[in-house]
Amino acid sequence: MPASMQQITDYLYELGSLKLVNRKTYVKGQSRVENSAEHSWHLAMACWNIAETFQLNISHEKLIKLALVHDLGEIDAGDTFLYSNDRSNAHIKERDCVARLQQYAGNGCENMQNLWEEQETGTSAETKLLKAVDRLLPFMYNIKSQGKAWRELKVKRSQVSRAHAFIKNDFPEIHKWMTAQVEIAVSQGWLIDE
Repeated sequence: MPASMQQITDYLYELGSLKLVNRKTYVKGQSRVENSAEHSWHLAMACWNIAETFQLNISHEKLIKLALVHDLGEIDAGDTFLYSNDRSNAHIKERDCVARLQQYAGNGCENMQNLWEEQETGTSAETKLLKAVDRLLPFMYNIKSQGKAWRELKVKRSQVSRAHAFIKNDFPEIHKWMTAQVEIAVSQGWLIDE
């Protein structure tokens, strides 16, 4: 039996809760941090743009869906800062949240949980691009804000370099640009030179 409109709207309200999850990334102008829903939209657009620009042979539909489900687990788990000591366990609560969302009567996206799992653990071309761009976006904003979040949280060059090293294999052009920006950030005192 199809879901009722009330069940559908209940589910859509629950998805909208992602707007309440604040991240550590300052938006342009540095006056506030972005929320996870804004990040998910930006991630989808950025992935689409890079896929087109680099003329990648991937499924754009799958890529956009992966980007849209990417942070849904944060509705319950909140955002875990990339350089946090708690990062290795963040996926547990996120996975539980996505399973909960999948069970909503108003959810018409049958494969949402599978897509979330793929973006979390998969190695497809779409997943590789998603993971690279997911790291690129907050990195860009740290550069644009003169390292505001990095300086506040005392982030080190070694942490940033380690967190982005995987990009070199699949997207060397992106990695080269990021490496050059790290040098600027260190020279400006936005990153601790350790």
